[in-house]
Amino acid sequence: MLDATLKTQLQSYLTRLQHPIELVASLDDGAKSAEVRELLDEIASLSDKIMLLEDTDASQRKPSFAVRRAGSDMKIRFAGIPLGHEFTSLVLALLQAGGHPPKVEAELIEQIKALPGQYDFEVFISLSCHNCPDVVQALNLMAVLNPNVRSTMIDGALFQAEVESRQIMGVPAIYLNGELFGQGRMTLEEIIAKLDTNSAARDAEKLNAKAPFDVLVVGGGPAGSAAAIYAARKGIRTGVVAERFGGQVMDTLGIENFISVKATEGPKLAMALEEHVKEYGVDIMNLQRALALKPVAGGVEITLENGAVLRSKTVILSTGARWRNMNVPGEAEFRTKGVAYCPHCDGPLFKGKRVAVIGGGNSGVEAAIDLAGIVAHVTLLEFDSILRADAVLQNKLRSLPNVTIITSAQTTQVTGTDKVNGLNYKDRVSGEVQHIELEGIFVQIGLVPNTDWLKGVVNLSPRGEIEVDAKGQTSVPGVFAAGDCTTVPYKQIIIAMGEGAKASLSAFDHIIRDGAH
Repeated sequence: MLDATLKTQLQSYLTRLQHPIELVASLDDGAKSAEVRELLDEIASLSDKIMLLEDTDASQRKPSFAVRRAGSDMKIRFAGIPLGHEFTSLVLALLQAGGHPPKVEAELIEQIKALPGQYDFEVFISLSCHNCPDVVQALNLMAVLNPNVRSTMIDGALFQAEVESRQIMGVPAIYLNGELFGQGRMTLEEIIAKLDTNSAARDAEKLNAKAPFDVLVVGGGPAGSAAAIYAARKGIRTGVVAERFGGQVMDTLGIENFISVKATEGPKLAMALEEHVKEYGVDIMNLQRALALKPVAGGVEITLENGAVLRSKTVILSTGARWRNMNVPGEAEFRTKGVAYCPHCDGPLFKGKRVAVIGGGNSGVEAAIDLAGIVAHVTLLEFDSILRADAVLQNKLRSLPNVTIITSAQTTQVTGTDKVNGLNYKDRVSGEVQHIELEGIFVQIGLVPNTDWLKGVVNLSPRGEIEVDAKGQTSVPGVFAAGDCTTVPYKQIIIAMGEGAKASLSAFDHIIRDGAH
């Protein structure tokens, strides 16, 4: 099941095991159980510290297996075959159960160990979901550190009956003690913050006590990371406050146009960005949402959602953008109940079903192509009279037998009862309203800048983008901006990085030349 190269790499990792571990298999006579057995046999053969056992508990999902430190009651379980994006989750579970220390701050480890109560987590995933491993790995680590935490990964494609009964139409879907806890990507810090209800007040107290910065970057995506690195290299006090470090890059699967890097994935790039920023001693304040910006004597104040106020001589706004909604009746009601925004994550949940993709740009056409290999039929609807995607993508799409393309189509309503059962659209040529019966809708119609909190403070374009000059300066002295939240054309990672660097150099120049104190 594992090729020779992967076996060699895994065997090298397993030399780091400090304690014996047990793989406890719950299997039946099915083909998938045979695959799990083959995988576990291969893993056990790579280290004398790994023992393979049979689970006698008939109530366990089959196929599944537990990973635990020998002699412990550690509660990590994989229901399915954790390959694809989840293979890293399996490797980390093996290492951490075997005593290899996690790369997590000591303060967060103590916070996990101190959690009171019992926590039985189940996370439904798809093996093609690039957001799911973050959740699985976070919950597994919690189960390693706290004996009151149980973590189970469940492959939704393999346990479709459970997916149907719980009406799961988006992954990762996280359940805690049988109740829905969260939907979509969550980091370890986000999970702990949601469980530890007093953490927000403690965070606010710590943040309020921070000394003023020279440069404070709001946003931790490519633009914000570049800005922070360029500022820190100048030897000035630099901070980054981010709602989610990595930004929209975390939701990007394939990146093939980042110069000098032939191919990478968004989460990998985001991790590399964060590691690079940390090398310069930048104060990273993650999971913090900015609510207000206020010019004051000697600089700028940023008020956060938890009430904390940060002060800085200059500020660089790099808040990025988010997926644009259709804003039609039924969209919000059926989000995660058939309305989705990530075809890579949620596509496998619609295997054999009929879906629509809204949007005829590159993202929409790429989504339709990917989904056509999974679902029964894809209908692509484009508002304009023509598709805007690259010609090579359009040619591929039109070659697929299970795809219908409808142009001049304005989606007017998402229909359904407890979940999506169709959509209505208006033919913009004839004016007639049409209905399509389907089970899923993937929205791919562009981005909206995250600038609502800046209205009335800095000048925004009619599209809500921050207006900047050639140096990244906004309408407020000492406040600069970069990336997808600005009026700079062409929303690309490499452009955002360049703009972030430029804004940072401009901020430094402002401090030096304008004598900001």
